[in-house]
Amino acid sequence: MKKYLPILLLAFVSLFIFSCDDDENFVGDGDTYSKMRDVSGSFTNANGYSFTVPISIESTDVVLVYRRDPAASNAWQLIPKTYFLSGGRELDYNALFDSQNVEIYTEANFDQTTMTSSEVSQYLTNQTFRVVLVPASPAKGTSAVNTSDYNAVVKYYNLDESKIKTIKVN
Repeated sequence: MKKYLPILLLAFVSLFIFSCDDDENFVGDGDTYSKMRDVSGSFTNANGYSFTVPISIESTDVVLVYRRDPAASNAWQLIPKTYFLSGGRELDYNALFDSQNVEIYTEANFDQTTMTSSEVSQYLTNQTFRVVLVPASPAKGTSAVNTSDYNAVVKYYNLDESKIKTIKVN
């Protein structure tokens, strides 16, 4: 009996050692995986200055939409975003989503058909957006990520930009 007591005690203690591992390296809620989609297209009067990205969104996902800045080679800016044009005009990029789609659209405090050709080419034609779905509840023990910084989001969630699927609309 005395020979079995140390072995039994060791087995009992090892049970507690392995059951207390909280795996703080895990980012996510266990059933939601981060994913990204690129969508490009032009906003026109014909499409109501909007387009839709078909993507399955779990109820535990956070939807982040970034617009590629055409003035910079690889800069992404979180939307909603307002641009202040001349004459007190404002152009907004916004996004709505449900469980099946993300809608990206523009709104303005003026008639968008009156934009100059340079404004149309800069703000409406051949626009590229990146839709990023990330888990809503980060792992315990990790700090919050600055979602307005695209590069911080990519690094925090270990997203692989080489595997992004691209959707072309209109």
